[in-house]
Amino acid sequence: MRKINFSDKFNKFADTWSPKVIAEMNNYQFKLVKIKNDFVWHQHSDTDEVFIVIEGQIHIEFTDQTIELNSGEMLVVPKGVKHKPLAKKEAKIMLIEPKDVLNTGDVINDLTAQNDQWI
Repeated sequence: MRKINFSDKFNKFADTWSPKVIAEMNNYQFKLVKIKNDFVWHQHSDTDEVFIVIEGQIHIEFTDQTIELNSGEMLVVPKGVKHKPLAKKEAKIMLIEPKDVLNTGDVINDLTAQNDQWI
């Protein structure tokens, strides 16, 4: 057992849209990611996805609405719901999702990050 300091972990990388694993619990991974600008429309057919804003502000677009999340807020996106996260300025977030989930869900493109990258 070791405590994990989010600031220390965020200081270990600069790239955006590339989740870094910091812990596992059962089959779930806790991932930190820096985001800025638009992402890709996608969905996760087999799992819900949790967005927790550690620092900054993000928006998650859905086909019928956009939800704004600020530091200290979170949102669970149900499986199968098409969404697109974005941040006008760099934001730091945590994702909680099952191991082996691709960041771009059902889409493979240049924003698809290598999976299972630990820091």
